[in-house]
Amino acid sequence: MLGVDDITAGYGEVDVVHDFSMRLDDGEIACVVGPNGSGKSTILKSIVGIVKPRRGRVVLDGYDITGLEPHETLRKGICLLPQGRTAFPMLTVIENLQMGAYIVKDSGEVGQRLQRAYDLFPVLAERRNDTANKLSGGEMAMLCIARALMSNPKVILLDEPSLGLAPKVTDHVYEKISEINEKGASVLIVEQNVRKALKTTDYAYVISLGRKKFEGKSEAVANDDRLRELYLGGGEHESKKQ
Repeated sequence: MLGVDDITAGYGEVDVVHDFSMRLDDGEIACVVGPNGSGKSTILKSIVGIVKPRRGRVVLDGYDITGLEPHETLRKGICLLPQGRTAFPMLTVIENLQMGAYIVKDSGEVGQRLQRAYDLFPVLAERRNDTANKLSGGEMAMLCIARALMSNPKVILLDEPSLGLAPKVTDHVYEKISEINEKGASVLIVEQNVRKALKTTDYAYVISLGRKKFEGKSEAVANDDRLRELYLGGGEHESKKQ
């Protein structure tokens, strides 16, 4: 479904990601984990076209989408949920969801997608007329995920979905991510909550300082001594731009 082949990308003259490759199969849920500042978010931004790869290519469903603009990659079927809570605070829940379907011209189809969002997150149906700034952190996270789903993506990219959430809320959000995957969407998660990411996903890529260190089935990666050494060894330095 999604192939990333030896991409190098960064900001200004600085390369943040170096020769990174990965595969996401149809219906698979995978993650990219690594210490803060290791380039995880830059990988996602390179896939959707926010950051243009200097080298390498990105392929979706057999088509080269390298360097397309974000609105073009969205129409191709990839949706990125950025890090942090990105809802429009003064718009209502339903208005935020409708913004997620701006590429859909059929109002009947928008209505069907709204209903699917409400079925997945019933609390959003209850609060559909409330402005987003009145939601709790967990409800805001659910709204952002639901809005991303309004474009009916083939692949959904999630950047730090547990950021700032209490453990119980994180568990609930990840349950919903698994449910989304079970319904057919391929999912790629970038996450610092390594334990939760590896418990939820099928396959994992581990990076450090912008380079892939190793990869494998998530269960095997979780028990790999190299993962513990990476996080406990103290060899990472934070980057100003991830």
